[in-house]
Amino acid sequence: MIKRYFLNYKKRNFSTASIWIKGGSNKDCVGKRGINKILCSLLTRGCEGFDNFSLSEYIESYGAELNQEVFEDGISLSMKSLNEHFSKLLPLLDLIINKPILSEIEFQKVKKSSMDLIKKDKENPFNICFEKWRKIVYLGHPYAFNPIGNEKDISNITYNDVLSEYKNFKIREKYIISNNLEINGENLATVDQKISKEKSSSQINILDPMYRFNYINNDSNQTIIMIGNQTCSRRSSEYFPLKLLESYLSYGMSAALFKIFREKNGITYDLGVFNPIRSEKSPFLVYLSVSNTNALFAFELLSALWKELLFTPLIDAEIFLAKEKLKGSFLLGNQSLDEILQRKIQLISYGVEPISETDLDSKIDAISSLDILKLTNKYFSKPFLSISGNKKICLEIKTRWSKNF
Repeated sequence: MIKRYFLNYKKRNFSTASIWIKGGSNKDCVGKRGINKILCSLLTRGCEGFDNFSLSEYIESYGAELNQEVFEDGISLSMKSLNEHFSKLLPLLDLIINKPILSEIEFQKVKKSSMDLIKKDKENPFNICFEKWRKIVYLGHPYAFNPIGNEKDISNITYNDVLSEYKNFKIREKYIISNNLEINGENLATVDQKISKEKSSSQINILDPMYRFNYINNDSNQTIIMIGNQTCSRRSSEYFPLKLLESYLSYGMSAALFKIFREKNGITYDLGVFNPIRSEKSPFLVYLSVSNTNALFAFELLSALWKELLFTPLIDAEIFLAKEKLKGSFLLGNQSLDEILQRKIQLISYGVEPISETDLDSKIDAISSLDILKLTNKYFSKPFLSISGNKKICLEIKTRWSKNF
């Protein structure tokens, strides 16, 4: 059974339907990491009445798009076309989910594609460093693993494994939303959901800094530093204060990270904050890359900023600017209909009530600098650090890390 929703959005000449299946790579079994990625790709390679080629040809004949992606918490499928063709294409989504062919020949192609993607992923030192970071942060939790899987597990996944996973897929909760009345769903504006607000959970800190540290030796002239921790789910009241902290640190040229590392010292290649929404505890990660020459200096600057976040509240001007930038980022995210629909259906699956622009601004305006200080102490007093770089530099940072964190 799929729950259907209609979003009465500005009149467009195109329609989009977005499906969210609750449960993504977090449903992967031990030893079969990446199986839901394979299954998701296989679903869109043929369904009742269409093999892979004829399905692609049919969709393209109407100038439409079919997209799929696997996340930690769910699987996303979407169809987009001009309004006059939408009624012919919408039924395909039902066939893809409920009557896929799941061809063994296509399975072999998808499996090879997954292996190639993993190998390509390993070419990027940022990806390697992040994988190491989340493994120590989410030890044993599904979020510790990449949704695309790993080479060992993928190589051992069989066709029958995927058929078995599809049986699990069929019983997962599913949600669909569209801006077209053909969806025949509840009007999102009048939906009355019973939302269970999540209570603020306690944070268990690992005291020994060596259990919160790892490094990867590489021979390049670049050092990558990642520091942060797991925080809260999207349902938590702590979500918006943490987004405000993200805004202060990384949004635009007035952001703290930009001013410290680029404007004043000009030493970073790349920097930012990674803080995606999650059904469970979301990662909050500060990352940067510098030359080996500047690595130790960059770590000292980052350490000083971290301690400032723990002990010094943001001043009024800083928090005002962070709020304005955060509001702007939410408005920017409302420019694409595809993004709006996927975000809304994802949040519905999380049990999060759709929020109006006015209510959103009120929530942001109500946040104080003390709210942020409280959360930095809760989540970031014992952070996790992952480094990729020259071994000698990594070991020196390790020494400084053990003394200061």
